[in-house]
Amino acid sequence: MFSAAFLKDLGIVDWGYTDQLEPLSYEKYRTWLSENKHEPLTYLEGERADKRMNLKNVFPECESALVFLFSYAEQKYSLEQEDLGEAKIASYVTSFGGLDYHYVIKERLEKIANELKNSNPNLEVKPSLDVLPVLERDLALRAGLGWFGKNSMLIHRSEGSFTMIGALLLNQKLSVKEKSMETDHCGQCTACADACPTLAIDLETRTLKADQCVATYTIEVFKDEAPPKGYAQMSEIYGCDICQDVCPWNKRWLRERLKQGPLKSFDWSGLEKIREVFLEGSMTQVLSKVQAIGVREFKRLFKSTPMERTGKNGLLKNLLHKKDASS
Repeated sequence: MFSAAFLKDLGIVDWGYTDQLEPLSYEKYRTWLSENKHEPLTYLEGERADKRMNLKNVFPECESALVFLFSYAEQKYSLEQEDLGEAKIASYVTSFGGLDYHYVIKERLEKIANELKNSNPNLEVKPSLDVLPVLERDLALRAGLGWFGKNSMLIHRSEGSFTMIGALLLNQKLSVKEKSMETDHCGQCTACADACPTLAIDLETRTLKADQCVATYTIEVFKDEAPPKGYAQMSEIYGCDICQDVCPWNKRWLRERLKQGPLKSFDWSGLEKIREVFLEGSMTQVLSKVQAIGVREFKRLFKSTPMERTGKNGLLKNLLHKKDASS
């Protein structure tokens, strides 16, 4: 359906198709909400939670979906070869040319949609990318693209979990063979939960306790609140990759990739300011740099980057709760 060259050009490492419109994990999701494990992510409640029950609630004409995995593993591991400062940020921040991945992947999804509509003018398409009330990891699960790890991430057998999920909701069923759903390959492994410094992973339910998750705290909490216990001693100031870093399936990806040759040199194009402010120097120096930038200037410097969402005050909150930076 799609040529290998077309997929590679868009950074797609796998894709699948499903006409199952209802998520398999919806009841689990409702239970997670009812137990308040989602707080402080209150936007997941109410009507938006109800809409996640069926794809027709966000696209009434929906009959099926194409789901795509966009890998950023190469960029992540290339960056780790660089000589950087003390502070750490989530690897997706530096993996899409410094831009918010929503902008980049939405544009790629639109290219796919245009290709499809060129050969099928009656096709109606609605992109879905971590914005609509859609359980997208479940959508990828139904499309045969992986399983839910014990850290709740979607894990692909050959690509690991350093991927972004993008989907196209369609008003027609396509003549596309559906992949079998992937079985669970975590086995007895508990590496992710064992490594989490703030004990945010519930192994029994394979869910996160959001109020203990460093990614939630550093990205989604904008005002000053007490951090999860253990956060002050960590290097992470925006997002967190720890539970994915220790995953054997991501380590396997790296081993297999290195068999093909060395990783590419990291491309800093578009990332100069992120590097200068956040990735050079000690934690104290990063704090001083952020404090020296005005709120409006911060918005200007980091417009259209992931940092724009959290803003200066959110980043300051993250830094001021660091033991080494605030002492």
